[in-house]
Amino acid sequence: MANSHRGEIAASIGGEVRTLCLTLGALAELEERLGAGDLAGLAERFGAGKVSARDLTAIIGAGLRGGGNNVTDDELAQMSVEGGLRGAAEIAARLLRATFGEVG
Repeated sequence: MANSHRGEIAASIGGEVRTLCLTLGALAELEERLGAGDLAGLAERFGAGKVSARDLTAIIGAGLRGGGNNVTDDELAQMSVEGGLRGAAEIAARLLRATFGEVG
């Protein structure tokens, strides 16, 4: 069960309800993978509202691993997400809000 006090969310991915969390390690992974440089770069990138499918995979994948799920981004890309692309975007948005809070 997801603990919101620790920045965790629950989401249905690959037919299972999974816990996702952007831990410090997961955030470091995102910085490197997306070439953001630092946390401010990540927040700026996601705050702009322009997110690619690659970004969604990176955010959700890092969140899955931060939540204790042993899932690669390639495996995630083959999984179904409840609600399709819109559902994936909502999962990423919820995860970012749980980590950074509401922006602006």
